[in-house]
Amino acid sequence: MDGSGQYNPRTVEEVFRDFKGRRAGMIKALTTDVEEFYQQCDPEKENLCLYGFPTEQWEVNLPAEEVPPELPEPALGINFARDGMQEKDWLALVAVHSDAWLLAVAFYFGARFGFDKADRKRLFNMINDLPSIFEVVTGNAKKQVKDKSAASNHSSNKSKPNSKARGSEPQGKSAKPKEEEEEGLDEEEEEDEHGDTLCGACGENYGTDEFWICCDICERWFHGKCVKITPARAEHIKQYKCPSCSSNKRARP
Repeated sequence: MDGSGQYNPRTVEEVFRDFKGRRAGMIKALTTDVEEFYQQCDPEKENLCLYGFPTEQWEVNLPAEEVPPELPEPALGINFARDGMQEKDWLALVAVHSDAWLLAVAFYFGARFGFDKADRKRLFNMINDLPSIFEVVTGNAKKQVKDKSAASNHSSNKSKPNSKARGSEPQGKSAKPKEEEEEGLDEEEEEDEHGDTLCGACGENYGTDEFWICCDICERWFHGKCVKITPARAEHIKQYKCPSCSSNKRARP
């Protein structure tokens, strides 16, 4: 059920890499692939689990038959709650259980391969530097960034209608004003301001060498590659809606 073949991470760095891969897959299921994930979680089926793999892929499937399982198992029966609550609340619930499962898997490897106190602490600190899946799915990760520099981010949000997309070089809708590009100091300040901005899909930080686009509904930023939007395509989008906002507009049965 693990889907990772014979791969067993044995060092702190390998376990963290495994954690990031599984996390990325589960975030993808709950954000960019949310419609497909929703459909697969049919309440009429048996107990279903959401699995994340080190390859950044995800899968909805029945739990492992072997007892005890090779790895800790995710929460059972996520499909049963789907139609009994609002979609955003259901996704948040799945996200919380997914965070718990990721930690269980990571520290299972740590225990299995004899991590000492220092290794366990280092692994936890590396994991803790990333926003949780729950924070990414609910938008709380972005809210926490806003709290750190409310004044500067408030100013940035005011200019968002003119800064839908941003990347390494000026685009038609670049977030950097012309004056900032001409002044090195202002460029550094702008980079610091957005340095803690997190992608609403993968949860990774903003990078000046990457193309980003902002959702006009929830105002979260996304890597273009995560939502399959290129700079050229962004030029022709009048109002961009991220996958989550697009799916929320559709009535659920």
